[in-house]
Amino acid sequence: MMIREREKCLKSLSAAQFMVWELHLYLDTHPNDTNAMLRLKKYAAQYQALLADFEAKFGPLTPHSGSGVAWLKNPWPWDIEECAK
Repeated sequence: MMIREREKCLKSLSAAQFMVWELHLYLDTHPNDTNAMLRLKKYAAQYQALLADFEAKFGPLTPHSGSGVAWLKNPWPWDIEECAK
């Protein structure tokens, strides 16, 4: 069951990250669009909140999150029985 919750969190993170990136690209060509800038800030904050929630539940998502020790202590995908199926 933990894998399903982890996958759901990762999909939410991916969607928020996609919105941040797309709005960033849009603002490259439309720098005066204040509505897009507000949406970018909203999605960036949402992404950071989702990332913090994910890392609180499942540990660091990348080696740059937290300390190196925490990254190495996380179970790797092949260490989780549900992934080995």
